Amino acid sequence: MAIGEKIRRMQLEDLDEIMAIEQVSFPTPWARQSYEGELYNELSCYLVSEHEGRVTGYVGTWFIFDEAHITNVAVHPEFRGRRLAEELLTTLEIIAVGRGVRKMTLEVRPSNISALRLYRRLKYLPIGLRKGYYIDNGEDALIMAKNLF
Repeated sequence: MAIGEKIRRMQLEDLDEIMAIEQVSFPTPWARQSYEGELYNELSCYLVSEHEGRVTGYVGTWFIFDEAHITNVAVHPEFRGRRLAEELLTTLEIIAVGRGVRKMTLEVRPSNISALRLYRRLKYLPIGLRKGYYIDNGEDALIMAKNLF
């Protein structure tokens, strides 16, 4: 992990910074109310990376029986290239294993080369395609998965 970084559970007080990262990271950002709901959802787990009291990135998942579905991963542009997304995902995988999760899944845009590189480095493999998944431009979503054990 990068020097001075820590990973912890997302809190309500983090949402202003989360929303700022969301706005610069995604063409169709989630609404603040969606994150507020996730904080109280027993089936979800959201983590943030923090540097000197500032949220630098986040990751979220839904636990569904013995699977975990990654909902979103983002790192503030000023902190990209430091492997924070990798640290967030690895920490999430450790939590998932502790909950008895056997497989992690996610969707990613085929045009998101940096995300694809990250997921491949972490041993996620393509398992399918969701046609026209992204509402902003109709791009397909590549479904990727990783068996945890």
